[in-house]
Parts: sequence; C-alpha cells; structure tokens
Amino acid sequence: MLEKITYKELLSHAFDIPVSVTYWDGMTETYGEGEPKAKIEIKKQIPLKEMTAKPTLVLAEAYMNGDIEIDGSIQELVASAFRADHSFLTNNPFLKHLPRISHSEKASESDIQKHYDIGNDFYRLWLDKSMTYSCAYFEHDDDTLEQAQLNKDRHILHKLDPQPGNTLLDIGSGWGTLLFMAAEDFGLNATGITLSQEQYDYTKQQIKERHLEGKVDVLLEDYREVKGQFNYVTSVGMFEHVGKENLGLYFKKVHDFLKPEGRALIHGITGQHEGAGVDPFLNEYIFHGGYIPNVAENMKHIMDAGMQMSDLEPLRRHYQKTLEIWYANYTKVIDHVKEKYGVPFARMWGMYLQASAASFEAGNIDVMQYLLTNSPSGTGLPMTRQYVYQADGE
Repeated sequence: MLEKITYKELLSHAFDIPVSVTYWDGMTETYGEGEPKAKIEIKKQIPLKEMTAKPTLVLAEAYMNGDIEIDGSIQELVASAFRADHSFLTNNPFLKHLPRISHSEKASESDIQKHYDIGNDFYRLWLDKSMTYSCAYFEHDDDTLEQAQLNKDRHILHKLDPQPGNTLLDIGSGWGTLLFMAAEDFGLNATGITLSQEQYDYTKQQIKERHLEGKVDVLLEDYREVKGQFNYVTSVGMFEHVGKENLGLYFKKVHDFLKPEGRALIHGITGQHEGAGVDPFLNEYIFHGGYIPNVAENMKHIMDAGMQMSDLEPLRRHYQKTLEIWYANYTKVIDHVKEKYGVPFARMWGMYLQASAASFEAGNIDVMQYLLTNSPSGTGLPMTRQYVYQADGE
C-alpha cells in the first residue's frame, strides 16, 4: 500500500500535461487538470527502488516488454516530463554520477558495431535514400528528408569555403554521403574513417559504382590511429561516441589533422545546460558508451587544442523534425521490424525515436555546428556569414 502511495506521488509531479495512469490493480488516477492527453497503463508492478534508481532504463524496458502501454504520443509525454520542474524522470540523483564506461579503441569499435552493424537493411527501412543517419537541414518547410539531408552536407561544405583539389577528412563518415558530395560537387579529395564494417563495405561499393576511385577513400580505422594532415576536417555525429574522458584528445586530433590555416566543421549533439550527459537506457540499448557534452565543455577542449571558433549554429528544431520524419517512416514498416527483429526491439526503436524528438523539442539537448580554425578565427574565410547562405541558395 505504501509503495502504491509513493508511486502516485512520483507520477503526480512527472508531467506538465494531464495524464491518466491505470495501475496494476485496475485503479485509474488522473494527474493534472483537464482531459488526459495521454493514458498510461502499468500492467505489472515495478519495484520502486529500481524505478527511482534508473527510471528511463526501467520504464523503457517495461514498455519494450509490454508491461507498460501508452495510449497517446510518447513524444508529447516525454517532452512534458522534460518540461516539468519536479519530474523524477529528469531530476534524479543517479544521473549526477557518471558510470564508468570504457572508451578504449577495442571498446569503441564494439560500441559502434553494436549500433550501426544492426544491418544496412534495418536502417534502409526508415532512412532516406542517402542513408544519412544524422540531423537534416530544412532550408524550406516542404523539403523532403532526402533533400534536407543533402542540404545538411552542402551547408557543412559551404561553411568550409573549400577550394577544388584540396583534401578533406571526414571523421565518422557513416554511409559516405558527405564524402561523395565533397568529391563530385566540390572537387575535393576526400577520405572517410569509420569503425562500422557495414558502413565501410557500403562506402567501398559506392566508390566503385560512382567511379570515384582516386578521389574518395574510406578507412576502417579508429580516429586515434589515423595519420596525415588535410585542408579540411568534417565530423558529423561523432564526438558523442568518444566519451567524456576522450573529448580533449578528440579535439586535439582534429587540430593535428588540419594543415596550417586549415578549417574544421564539427557537427554533434550538445547540451545547452549542465547535466550528466549520459542516459542509462541509451547506453544499454542504443548508443553504447555515448556521452553528450555541453557547449561550455566542448569550447574548453577546443581552446585547449589550440583552435578558435569562427561560427556556432544551433540546429535543435532541425533534429526534432528529422526525428519526427524518421518515426513517421518507421511506423510504416514496424510490422516488418517486429517480424524480423522481434516485438521488444521494434517497440524499443519506436520509443527511442519519439523520446529523442521530445528531448530536442523540450530543449533538453541541442545539436550544434562548430566552425573551427587552427589559426585566428575566420582565417581564409569571407568577412561575413553571407557567403554560406549565398552558396546554399545557388
């Protein structure tokens, strides 16, 4: 009985929208004023000690296994929890203590392969044709996802103001879309690095099909082992994987990869507030070893590495929209995912995509593009940002 009372107390402050909760004993309580915008059914009692220690992990596993059902938008529900001042889901003492996570080269390789080597067939189901798995850039409200992903790569390259014949290194090159654009549209000699065998094989195949041998190369290698210097460095969605203890090394490597007066465009998920930077559910099931640094943390490492910032652009709303489109795509193929990968896996990914969209919607996390030089800021670039938008509009 005492545990039920504690449950009610926790859930009564968890959301800033009206929510109804049906407990395992069949009793229903409504929290908040007005018609419930979401209905939660808890079919099986979860020990309070577990739920308050790692709430996102425990509740996510309960949802994956069907012990919790949600009638309504998971995105709206999670965004509400992030907005609520006293939600136990976000104000949790556990999150103030980072778990010890290894980011050795062997561990990093294993973490990347767990996520990206689920298989190209899975990602192909709900990504666009470019197989781009990062924040898109919507220049216009009616841009398709594929167009917005190409916009993003073009926006990144335009910021660098690259000159044909120069060299580019893409750290964490994914399925190679930026590499191909750099070579085909900008005349660059581009090299990508990845730890994912699936991404490596796909990129190699595309290089051959596009007849880009000698212009594009990809290495199955850890960024810490790559040698050489380049005119430009890009890195999209990579620093979230290196770990808190390796952020300084990562930005030092970016600096070392750059030739004198070289430029880098680093794009990644970044917090605009103090926080733990880790989530037990994401670390267990989605981004193994992931850590999201805040802006101040990144800037400290950038300065320590001897680089200067020429531009900083937040793209929070763009990632929210990207995730919402991914989820809409995913709902169309979820029956296939259930059949091939199992119901818990299918429910997990649907929940993850919605919860991530909610996190961006609420401003819990952001995504930033850092334009950096290893020389005084702006070296080699036009005097104003106008060059980027003029080039984007061509």
